[in-house]
Amino acid sequence: MSYKTQLSKLLKTPLTYTSIALLTLTGCGSSDDDSGTGYFQLYNSSSTAPAIYLTVDQYDDDDYSESTHTGIEYTSVSSRLQYDSDTYDIELAWKDEDYDLELIYEDQLTIQDDVLKFIVVAENIKEPNVQIYDIPVRDDDEKDDDDDDDLFNIRFLNIYLEASNLDIYLSESDETFNEAELIAQSSYTELTENQKFDQDDYIFYLTAAGSNEVLFTSSEISFPYASEYIVVIRENKGAGDSPYVMDRIATSSITEYVDHDSEAAFRIYNGIVEHELLPNYNSSIDLHVDGVDDSPEVSALSFGEFSDSIQTAFSDYNISVLASEDNSPLIENHLLTLNANSDKTVFFYLTEDNVDEDGDGDVDEDGDGYVDEIEITLNSLVVDNSQNESIYTHQINVINLIDHDDFSSVNVYFVKSDEIVDTAENSITASYIVPNSISLVNNSYSVYAIAKVDSSDLIISASELVLNDESKDQFLILEADEASATGYKATFTEQMVNH
Repeated sequence: MSYKTQLSKLLKTPLTYTSIALLTLTGCGSSDDDSGTGYFQLYNSSSTAPAIYLTVDQYDDDDYSESTHTGIEYTSVSSRLQYDSDTYDIELAWKDEDYDLELIYEDQLTIQDDVLKFIVVAENIKEPNVQIYDIPVRDDDEKDDDDDDDLFNIRFLNIYLEASNLDIYLSESDETFNEAELIAQSSYTELTENQKFDQDDYIFYLTAAGSNEVLFTSSEISFPYASEYIVVIRENKGAGDSPYVMDRIATSSITEYVDHDSEAAFRIYNGIVEHELLPNYNSSIDLHVDGVDDSPEVSALSFGEFSDSIQTAFSDYNISVLASEDNSPLIENHLLTLNANSDKTVFFYLTEDNVDEDGDGDVDEDGDGYVDEIEITLNSLVVDNSQNESIYTHQINVINLIDHDDFSSVNVYFVKSDEIVDTAENSITASYIVPNSISLVNNSYSVYAIAKVDSSDLIISASELVLNDESKDQFLILEADEASATGYKATFTEQMVNH
C-alpha cells in the first residue's frame, strides 16, 4: 500500500482533553473490567520544566499501592508503562531541593484494555497544559498483517503553541516538496488519526495551512519496521531559523529531527595565558574560519573573554587563531564540526609540559633544581551549550582549564546555607579539560573549588551563586589568575546566548 494511496485526514479535536485545573483525589475501587492491560506513557514538552515524575496510585478494597516512575526530562519520553485495566489516581510532579515531589497536576484515569494513555506536559511549567490522549494499541492480528504487508503506523501531534494550523506533507527520500503529498493537518494539541504507510525512507515537510511555503524539511527518516509512531511537532529552541522540530516517539524511545538546512552557532573563549614562549602574544587573539565569509569572525578578543555568537551553515570547519598584535599563528588546522541546529562554545587554552629528551623520567639532568626545558601546546576544547530553559533547576557545566603538576582535578562543592563542605549534597569532580556538569535546584550556594595536594585540601576559589526562576544554565570556568590571592579564579557565565 503506497503512501500516495492514503487519504488526507484532519482530526478536529484531540481524543481526550484534560483541564489543567487541579482535582481533589478520591479513593477508587477496582474497575469491573480488569481482564486486560493498558499503558501510560509520559512525554515532557515543557521547555521550562525540570524532570517530571509520574506517580500512579491504586486503591483496591483495603489495599493501596503507589508507584513513582523515573523522571522525564524536557523532550524525553517514558517507555510504555503497563498496568492492569482499572482506575488509578495519577500525579505529575518535580523534585525540589529536598527531593520532595512538588505537585503540578493530578487526575483520576481509567486504563482500558489495549489502550495507551499518552500524557503530554506542555507550555510553562508554572501553569502547565496537560493533554491526555487515548490511543488504541494494535492487536496481534493487526501487527501480523502490518508485518506481512510491510507497513508502519504513524500519528502526528502539534504541540507548538504558536502554530495554530499546520499542513504535513510526505515525499519519498529521492523526491522534493514538488512531489510531496498532503497527508495530515493539525492545529495546536490536535492528534491526527492513525495512518499506515509502506516501510521505506521518507522526508516530511511542514507549511502553514493552505500555504506552499515550506517552513520545515526533515532529513531522510527511515521506517524499516511494522511499528507504531507518534511524531510530535514542537518549538525549536536551537540555533536554526526554522521554528519547528520533530520528535519521533516509538514505544520506548524518542528521536529528534531538525530542519535539514538548519544553521548552527558557535562562540569562542580566549583562555590562552601569556607565556615567555609566546613573545608575540599579548593576551589578544583573532579567529579565522575557512569557508566563512568575512573571516576573521572574531578580532582582538582578550584573555578571559567570550566572543559574540557566530551564526553559520552547519558543516566541518578549519579554524585558526592568530595573535592580534602581529597576526602570527598560534593555532592552525583545528577541526570544528557544527551539526545542524547546534550551539557550541570553543575554549582555547595553553598546556605546559616538561621536556624529557632521553626518556629517563628526569627533567632536571644538570641537577640545578630547575626543569631543563619546557614546551607549550595550544589547544581547543569544543563544548555543546545547553538549550534547556528550566525555571526550577539549572545545569552547571564545569570547565577546568587549570594545568598543574600537583593536581589534575578539582572538586567543586555547592554548599547551601545549612551545610558545610563536608555535608554538601551537591558536588562534582572537574578533571583537567574534561567538561562535567551537575543540575542544581534554585537556591543560594557558596561555591568552593578545592584541589587535593598530598594530604592538604587547597581552596582554589570561593564564590557565591544564586539560582532562581530567571537564571540560565551556566558555565563555571576554572583557570589560573596571577592577580588572584590564590593564583586561580572561578567565572560563572551563561551557556546559551541570543543569536
